[in-house]
Amino acid sequence: MENQNVISNENTAKIAITKVLYSAKVHITGGREGNATSEDNRLNISLSTPGGPGNGTNPEQLFAAGWSACFIGAMRHNASSLQIPLPKDLAVDAEVDLGTGEGGFYLQARLNVKLAGLSAEQAKTVIEAAHQTCPYSKATRGNINVEINVAV
Repeated sequence: MENQNVISNENTAKIAITKVLYSAKVHITGGREGNATSEDNRLNISLSTPGGPGNGTNPEQLFAAGWSACFIGAMRHNASSLQIPLPKDLAVDAEVDLGTGEGGFYLQARLNVKLAGLSAEQAKTVIEAAHQTCPYSKATRGNINVEINVAV
């Protein structure tokens, strides 16, 4: 099978990646009722439609997990340079909604961050910095409704 480029919006976001750190390669069959397998086989899961039959996960759950993990990494990165000690029980509970509106299907998300022991000002500083540096936050900015809440 020969590859043919159908859509290329390269650099319409006005970014220039100077060094690729990692490329995730995942093969999907069957869509929302299929299977997802990564090239290194570390990911090998069944997929199911949200709320439908089946025991698999769904793209919204995977997106929520990926964004949360990345956001925690961004908070750690920024907290270090800001000299704000993060709690050991740092956690993010992500909620990604799949919904419909005028024009079809849409996503919206809430990140509920737990930063017990920090002051409200420290937590806000770390979260705002993380939201500016997290690649998932950058990808969603201006594209979906996002709400970030914090419990200190």
